[in-house]
This record gives sequence, structure tokens and C-alpha cells, in this order.
Amino acid sequence: MPRARQGQQDSKETELSQPDFPNSTALARRTALALCLACTAGLPAWAGEGGTSHILPGANATLMDLPPTSPGFFFKPMFLNYRGEASARVPTAAGVVANMNVEANTFVLGGGYGFEQTVLGGTHYSAAAFVPYTRLDISANAEALGGVRVNSKVSGFGDVTLVPVMLAWKAADWQYDFLMPVYAPTGSYEVGRLGNPGLNYWTVDLIAGAGYSNAKSGLNAAAHFGYAMNTGNSDTDYRSGNVLHVDASVQQIFPLGSGFANIGAEAWYFQQGNCDSGAGATLGCFKGRTSGIGPVLGYILPIGQQKLIFEFKWLAELDTQNRLNGDYLWLKMVYKF
Repeated sequence: MPRARQGQQDSKETELSQPDFPNSTALARRTALALCLACTAGLPAWAGEGGTSHILPGANATLMDLPPTSPGFFFKPMFLNYRGEASARVPTAAGVVANMNVEANTFVLGGGYGFEQTVLGGTHYSAAAFVPYTRLDISANAEALGGVRVNSKVSGFGDVTLVPVMLAWKAADWQYDFLMPVYAPTGSYEVGRLGNPGLNYWTVDLIAGAGYSNAKSGLNAAAHFGYAMNTGNSDTDYRSGNVLHVDASVQQIFPLGSGFANIGAEAWYFQQGNCDSGAGATLGCFKGRTSGIGPVLGYILPIGQQKLIFEFKWLAELDTQNRLNGDYLWLKMVYKF
């Protein structure tokens, strides 16, 4: 029987490794904020069943995406707009479709806490949780209806992201990280519906990486490697293949007004490591791939002992296989208290 959870159908801190600027060392160090990278459940990343996955370009690449190395709570809202299209056949909860067009608007609320007590001989530990709400507008040619064009507009909560493990080690200008986001199948999902905010399966993502912050020049860079493992969708007997992913960025930070601005670029490469499987995988292996690059702009605003960080990025997919091809527009904000 089709099933729906936490949604409805309409007619779908990381510590910012802030460098020390000349003559402003103390102020620059106090701009470190916590923001979790793994807040992307329910957002539109494409590969696997439905052409989707829990893993997104842009979720873990810049200064805002490093685990925290200072104690305290943080609050982080985020907005993502994605528009993409694909002529290839795609397996969905409504059957196989082709010539798919998608627009997704997702708002995420979340936060976490960095603990004062370190672990493992000086390792900083924090945890976080995030909840997305998505509006999907999808159209495609449905093979079950003889190629008739169908449209689905769905609003609902996506899959909750839990981050029980966020570890960070500091060594001079370098920070080394390990994170384990867990995506729980709590979002709105219905068999027979073309678009679903939830994916109806678990994903555990193991991520390791490093960030570099030059205290004098303001040059920053980061790179993270992950391996996301999926369980099967019990409603469709479909198991999406696991995903290897790499995100990297380089940014230049400089004083501007009462705060600090940053400008840079971000690139990524995602490759599905093994084939889709199960009785529902009627298109066979269906491995997905994507890569791309785009500009990143940000601003750090000190407010007394508290700080705000804003970030905007436009990430364009340049090379895709078995998935939508489009553009990600992100707007992120972090407030630490």
C-alpha cells in the first residue's frame, strides 16, 4: 500500500577556520563559528532510485563546512534552489520516466553543540541535527501511461539528518576532520508519486578531510572525501548504489567594513561506486556521476562576542551521467551563541 509520512501533496558549525589578518589577530580568531556540513537530507541530489541521493554538491567544501573546534551552541538555517533536467530514463516511485524536469526549493533548520571537553587526547567533539522542508515541481513522460506527460507538485518534510559524530583536530594552520552523518527515512514518501521529499531508506556517510588556513595571507582551502552507504527501499525493493564523493574549495578572506568578506571557488566529483540492485531496479546497474564548479561569496560579521556568517554559492553541473543536469543555488547562514 502507498504510504505518506510527515508531508502533503499539492495538485512536492563547524568552525570556520578563520585566518588571522595582520594587526587583527584576536578579532580574526574570534570569528570561528560552528556549522554542520551534513544538513542535506531531503534535498535534490541525483543518482540512484528516482535519480536521487542524500548526498549533495556544496554540502561540505568551504570554511562554513568544517567541524567546530570551540564549545557552544550554533543555529544554522539554509536555503537551496535546484533546477535540472534529464532526457535519460529514470526509475522513480511512480515507475520509469523520461525527459524529466525538476525544480526543488528546500529550507533547512538545524543546529548543534560543540562540547568543551575534548576526547582522544585533544580532539574536539560535537553533534548536530537538521530537518529540511521541500517543495518539488517535477514533470516527466511516464512509460506506464504510454509516454504521457505528467506533473507532480509536492510539499513536505524531507529526511532528518543526524550527526552523532563530528571530530576535529587542530595542528598549526591545519585542521583534520572526521564526520558521520546519518540520514533517517522520516520524510514524506509515497509509492506511485513522481516526486517525494523523503527517500525511504537510510544512508550512513563516512567523511574525512582537511582544511588549511594561512593566518597572514587570508588564504583558505579545504578538501573532504566521503563514502555514502545506502540501505534498500522496502516499499519498492530498490537499493541505490553507494556513492564516492569529493568536495574541495579555495577562498581568499579580507577585511571589509565591520567584518570580513571572502571570495573563492568550489569544485566536486561524485561517482556511484556500485550498481543499483533489487527487483525494483528494472533499468539495471544505473550508475550515476556528476562533477562541476562554481563561485562562492561570503561575509563574516562580528556582533559583540557573537558572530554571523553568510554564504552564497552558485554551483553548475558540467558532466553528468544517469542523472539530472542543472544548477545549485545555496544561501547559508550561521549564528553561534
